[in-house]
Amino acid sequence: MISYLRGRLLRREPTQVVIDVGGVGYGLQIPLSTFYRLPDEGEEVELLVYTYVHNEGLSLYGFSSPKERELFEMMISVRGVGPRVALTLLSGMAAEELEEALMGGDTERLRRVPGIGKRIAERMVFELGNKVSRGKKETPEALLPSFQDAVAALVQLGFNRTVAKGTISKVIKEKGPLAVEELLKEALRRLCKL
Repeated sequence: MISYLRGRLLRREPTQVVIDVGGVGYGLQIPLSTFYRLPDEGEEVELLVYTYVHNEGLSLYGFSSPKERELFEMMISVRGVGPRVALTLLSGMAAEELEEALMGGDTERLRRVPGIGKRIAERMVFELGNKVSRGKKETPEALLPSFQDAVAALVQLGFNRTVAKGTISKVIKEKGPLAVEELLKEALRRLCKL
């Protein structure tokens, strides 16, 4: 399995590159975020690689950061999300923005990316929201007692914990620390719009 390449950049296009490594040209598909960080053709380049094995053979996907590759791997583990969809998401959103959307249950933000429908967005939030949040440290607002109480109340009402945390965090960021009742009122208003 190929996981890293360093060589001379022979060709660069918005969706793919060719890297010469010791006389062998490796073709990699890339997201736009990686394309924008590439050097000029003829210069040395380093990319992290994900090797995808399928019925027709194998495909190589290149990334400029470990976070992008990690998110790509997580996304293709979701049923219905293949490499093409994962690259589209990484091309349409910054890695940090994608993590926020997954943790916060923001299916609407995911659906703004062309080719991402309601079912795929919901499945990704459901399957990946907790995985992404495990790697993140608690935000300052999560340390407030009213935050924990409001999240617990939303979970009791049947909302997903990740969605509840994301919504309460957004309310606190926008409106500042509020009493539990006010947090719940605003969070429910936002959640009922979905």
